[in-house]
Amino acid sequence: MDLTKIISISGKPGLFKLVSQAKGSFIVEDLDKGKKTSISAHNNVSLLENVAIYGVSDEFPLKEVFTRIFNKENGGTAISHKESGANLRKYIEEVLPEYDESRVYDSDLKKLFQWYNILQAKGLVTPAPETEEAPAEAKTEEKPKKTKKAAAPKADKEEAAEKKAPKKAAAKKKED
Repeated sequence: MDLTKIISISGKPGLFKLVSQAKGSFIVEDLDKGKKTSISAHNNVSLLENVAIYGVSDEFPLKEVFTRIFNKENGGTAISHKESGANLRKYIEEVLPEYDESRVYDSDLKKLFQWYNILQAKGLVTPAPETEEAPAEAKTEEKPKKTKKAAAPKADKEEAAEKKAPKKAAAKKKED
C-alpha cells in the first residue's frame, strides 16, 4: 500500500492524489470523482503517509491501521463513517485495541473510516507483504568489520621525525 502521494486537503471532503506540482500550486486528482484541479500551495495539506493514530504507548501509522482493517474485513469495506461515535469506537477497539481513547476523537474515527473506504473502493488498500523469516544462521552471520590502523605510539613518531630531520639537513647542504 503506497500512501506517499495520497493527501487530505483541509476544508475539502475526500482524498486526493498528488499528480504534479506547478509554480505556487499543486495539481491534484479527486479520488472519488477523478477530476483534476489545482490547489494553492497555501492550503493545509496532509500526506496520509505522515498521519498516525494515537496509541496508549505508541503511535500507529495509517498504513498499519488500514492493513489491520483490511485483514479484519478480508479486503472488504469497513464500517460506514456515518455510524454513531459509539459504534465507531467499538469497531476501532476490535481492530486497534491499543488506541488511546482520550486522544482519538469521534471526528478522527469518521475520517479514518471514510478514508479507508475511499481507498478500498479504488483498490489502493492492500495487505502488508508477508516477510519470510530468514534462517537463524543467516541472521547471526555478520560481515567482517573494517578495522582502523592503530595509531603509532608517540615514541615511534618521534623516531621517525628524527630520521627525517638528518635527511632534510643533508638535502639543504647539497643545495648550498
